Amino acid sequence: MPSSTPLLEIDDLHVEFDTPDGKARVINGASFKVFEGETLGLVGESGSGKSLTALATLRLISPPGRITGGRILLRGRDLLKVSEPEIRKVRGKEISLIFQEPVAALNPVFTVGDQIVEAIRVHNRVSKKDARQQAVDLLRMVQIPDAERRVHEYPHQMSGGMCQRVMIAMALSCKPSLLIADEPTTALDVTIQAEILDLLKRLKAEFGLSVLLISHNLGVIAGSANRVAVMYAGRIVEEAPVREIFAAPKHPYTIGLLRSVPKLGDRAHKRRLTAIPGSVPNPLELPPGCPFAPRCPEVMEVCWPHDPQLLAVGDDHKVACYLHHPAPADRQAAS
Repeated sequence: MPSSTPLLEIDDLHVEFDTPDGKARVINGASFKVFEGETLGLVGESGSGKSLTALATLRLISPPGRITGGRILLRGRDLLKVSEPEIRKVRGKEISLIFQEPVAALNPVFTVGDQIVEAIRVHNRVSKKDARQQAVDLLRMVQIPDAERRVHEYPHQMSGGMCQRVMIAMALSCKPSLLIADEPTTALDVTIQAEILDLLKRLKAEFGLSVLLISHNLGVIAGSANRVAVMYAGRIVEEAPVREIFAAPKHPYTIGLLRSVPKLGDRAHKRRLTAIPGSVPNPLELPPGCPFAPRCPEVMEVCWPHDPQLLAVGDDHKVACYLHHPAPADRQAAS
């Protein structure tokens, strides 16, 4: 069962990229927590900043990008303040990342066994022989058949689903506390997606992991997460337990995302899916006030000049929307 102790806390995170046209603000004050033993689903459209948040957590943002503000706390230690040698010890050992394109993430010129062995030996003083045996055991653990033979194969000799299992094996090779899974079922067919998600659930329980599951697929989140954080334009606009998000969403963006998901029986009832008009704002030209205002069907005058804060609307439910909070002028009048 998830605990009330945060393992990871992202606090007011900001990330910018220098471009020929100016500074692109891609993460804009994102804040959320991942608690011990839970799976937090991070959802949003492409371009909302989900994958960059994952990279920033491990300080993997490269120039021309940079982290310009905030804190990334792992068990209370700010990872933005530790040295480069110290952060290398965190990567893989305490936090592991599964990339969304496993075939591209694996090195094509080394066998999968060699790549798992390298991941093991970076953080553990073991012989190459022992690391090789651990690699075989890990491939068995992720249900790759004939692991003794397949440990000698190259990525191109495996299917996309098999490569994703190899990535999971590598991610768990040093027994991390937190697993970040960035779109782990992208480009896989439906049956393989289900197998990978079932595997992640089993390994989470077996290893006592906390998981940050990043996805644009709300069906994946519904079946895997304990809580959900909805990201838009580089910030969290709603956060709640998974059942509450699906039963009683508050933010117009979350409502729009849920309305765009097909449901059983839609075909019979000929219900047309409702798309959210417009697109995620250009990070070079973020609007003032609420970033969702230009697309919002419930937009009010106060939304344009004032940026709503993420505030509680009930137990464990937060939303950044003036539909559910007093506008700034109302707060001043009340005080």
